[in-house]
Amino acid sequence: MSQAKAGDTVRITYVGTLNDGKVFDSSEGRDPLEFVVGSGQVIKGLDSAIPGMGVGDKKDVAVPCDLAYGQANPDARQAVPRDQIPAEIPCEVGTQLQMQTPQGQVVPVTVAEVTETEVTLDANHPLAGQDLNFAIEIVGIDAG
Repeated sequence: MSQAKAGDTVRITYVGTLNDGKVFDSSEGRDPLEFVVGSGQVIKGLDSAIPGMGVGDKKDVAVPCDLAYGQANPDARQAVPRDQIPAEIPCEVGTQLQMQTPQGQVVPVTVAEVTETEVTLDANHPLAGQDLNFAIEIVGIDAG
């Protein structure tokens, strides 16, 4: 049986959970996730667990945050005066918005805090600072 190696295209089914057991993502009901091993298309901790696995192999993978989306960066949070946000834009905690940098780059942000005078926006990935767990199964391998 062939084993996955760097450069191979693999297809996996998976369930991703946080340490408290909460599911944050799953391939259930969707096509398997397809990516090239070692290409950086998925987080490092998941990518590095694939080599040596064969079709039908299952594995539980614990991924520390440094090999997932990294530590949360406090500098990625910014308080904006509430009167600078157009009235039609919802400002509830957890709302995901898009901002544009002065260079024109679109940055996804989440409303982290709302006061009478300010709205704090967080540009960290929603899973930054979290250790992740994956239950994976290899369902296909195409040699690279």
